[in-house]
Amino acid sequence: MKIIFSICFVIVFSLQIFGQIPVKTLMQISRAEDELRYDNTLQDLMKNQDANTRLRAALAAGRIGAEAAIPILVNLLEKDSDVKVRATAAFALGEIESNKAADAILRTLKLAGTSPEVRARALEAAGKIAAAILQTDKKKSEELGTAILNSLDDESIKPKSDHQTILLGITAILRARPENGEFIAAKYLTNANARIRADAANTLTRLKAKNANEQLRTMLFKDKDPIARANAARALGASEDKDAFDLLLGTALNDEDARVRVSSIRSIGSLKNTKAADRLLERAEILLTDYKKSKSANPSEKNELLEIATTLGRLLPNSNNKRAIDFLSAIRDFKVTSPEIEIALARLEPKKYVATAIYTPSIKWIIEGADSIDWRSVSSIAQGYGEIGSLEKTEENFLIKKDAEEKIGVMISNPLGDEKEKNKELRYIKAVPDVLRAYAAFKPNDLHQVLRRYFQYKDVIIRATTAELLGEQPLSKENTEALKTAFTKSLLTDKQYNDAQLAILDALFKLDKKQSVPTLLIALDAPDYLVRKKAFDLLRAKDLEKDFPGLPTMLENALAKKKDQVLRRTANNSKLGVILNTNADYVRAVMRKSAKAIITTEKGTFTIEFFPEDAPLTVDNFIKLTKSNYFDNVTIHRVVPNFVMQDGDPRGDGNGGPGWQIRDEINEIPYERGMVGMALSGKDTGGSQWFVTHSPQPHLDGGYTVFGKVNETDMKIVDNLVRGDKILSVKIVEGNLPQRTQSLQRKS
Repeated sequence: MKIIFSICFVIVFSLQIFGQIPVKTLMQISRAEDELRYDNTLQDLMKNQDANTRLRAALAAGRIGAEAAIPILVNLLEKDSDVKVRATAAFALGEIESNKAADAILRTLKLAGTSPEVRARALEAAGKIAAAILQTDKKKSEELGTAILNSLDDESIKPKSDHQTILLGITAILRARPENGEFIAAKYLTNANARIRADAANTLTRLKAKNANEQLRTMLFKDKDPIARANAARALGASEDKDAFDLLLGTALNDEDARVRVSSIRSIGSLKNTKAADRLLERAEILLTDYKKSKSANPSEKNELLEIATTLGRLLPNSNNKRAIDFLSAIRDFKVTSPEIEIALARLEPKKYVATAIYTPSIKWIIEGADSIDWRSVSSIAQGYGEIGSLEKTEENFLIKKDAEEKIGVMISNPLGDEKEKNKELRYIKAVPDVLRAYAAFKPNDLHQVLRRYFQYKDVIIRATTAELLGEQPLSKENTEALKTAFTKSLLTDKQYNDAQLAILDALFKLDKKQSVPTLLIALDAPDYLVRKKAFDLLRAKDLEKDFPGLPTMLENALAKKKDQVLRRTANNSKLGVILNTNADYVRAVMRKSAKAIITTEKGTFTIEFFPEDAPLTVDNFIKLTKSNYFDNVTIHRVVPNFVMQDGDPRGDGNGGPGWQIRDEINEIPYERGMVGMALSGKDTGGSQWFVTHSPQPHLDGGYTVFGKVNETDMKIVDNLVRGDKILSVKIVEGNLPQRTQSLQRKS
């Protein structure tokens, strides 16, 4: 077998694919990315005679984030003969996010002869760098922001403007947030291109700008493009434009596109005009009737119903509005388990909610000790109680909060089940983090003691939540000692998730930077690369040098020591933060020309066409998981209408993964509608959770790996999915698809 493999290996290396880059070279690049290793290999490849090789190596340097690569990337940006290489060099410099690249980006933007493709990517880079260095180099950040505005201002008066330059520049404004950026963005609300209008409104939303409300109202009323209308509705809500109330209410009730209705409903909640309540309830009652008639276990009307529920909670706090309460109770009685419903009920009628919520059938265990527990109901009701904890301090609310605190205290003290009994499943283990957060909302005197007790549980998310909440408490010796002990335990026992270790380090550092140093130094030698990186980043805080003058030298030595084993295999059999791919895996990944996944859900089938050229290891990871039936019968845990549908969590609470992380493969593909990306909790933390975008999301560009696309026909299935639906099966089909030789470009 070894001889056959060796022969095949030689044959593979003799082949050339993907723009005539040899497979051996592609494998070297992917491996370097996987190891986060920038060395002579990539340096030499960025000087290669072949433009495609230089481009691919430059992208790798950006993905790795190596500041050492900046001089070569700057040289490629300013002197390379190939415009695509120059553009990718600019993109890579933006990914590194260092002020050392700022001057080169500024020169590129000021140079009169810069090609549109390069200028567009330089604008994108300027936004990322400006955002990253704002706290450390404010002057340079402002200079980059000014260059962004000047470039967009110039583009607005050109007879024939470049759409990609405008789109990337508009998004750069929301990242860099330069002074007067909202006025430049507003210029593009009337652009002939619908996507530009939509992105301009998106930027104004995130800036909470108030300068363009009249134009936004016109867009919401007249624009033919649903994404432009939806983003106009969002922007009007973010600016709290009271003059837009009637228009927003009309589109919330009547627009033909669900994305526009949802955005308008949310914005009405921001305006807090109670006149909308009855009209929204009329719409909700119609939706609920259709919901009840549906044969689906999770009718698609659920998405819009939950949005209305949330908005009613914002519009009618402490109102005891009977019609709204009857509607919300009707949804709950129809077995809709949802934090949105519980939070809305708690806001509308806090006194009655506290008196009755715990007696819903799913959590009678509090008084009866039932064995069968629906953890999602417990989690939802806990979040409702957490809302009570945030009530204003009045005499009436004091009694309500006291009653609520006592009852959430019952949840806290009720036995979770004896973990030593192997055959006894913990009753509501996945709801415990929300129960703890709810209890913390009341700021009880015994919170410290309660939280420290929860460090004993095996579930890593419970311990991570405990650490997070302790980090928000006043400093005490007992808390810091508990955190240190918990970290030592976590290092020894946690082999599938690193959430507790990362949360504990953050909590210790937040409570007392100086006292955290001994534990952070221990963490520098942790098996998991991500834990080591967290410790390294925290220890670089400048104010620590006063008390620990030798710390910079220690960090340099630690970095040098780990240089050749950044992601080494570990002796404790954990797959966290280590290299799992072999030579055969790299070869298979870079040779894959095409593949697709056929996703079967309870509501129909949709197909993901993968982008193996742009994200080879991400695609390979997804295919490996699929072939082990990892995604089969997994519940969709997250749906945010007009944003994303997210899946791939076997826990079902948004915290699950396969027991390892994969490197980001950030590329230049924009997050258009239907793009498939990897969910993250930080850089290089992808694993199994993936999402599909309902609409363009430019703020995700260059931050999350795009590795596939769902076509518009199949997006009709995705649009109908709601939280609680199941992915029944995923099947992989490889080959016989058109080879993609270039990254997708933005549509003009």
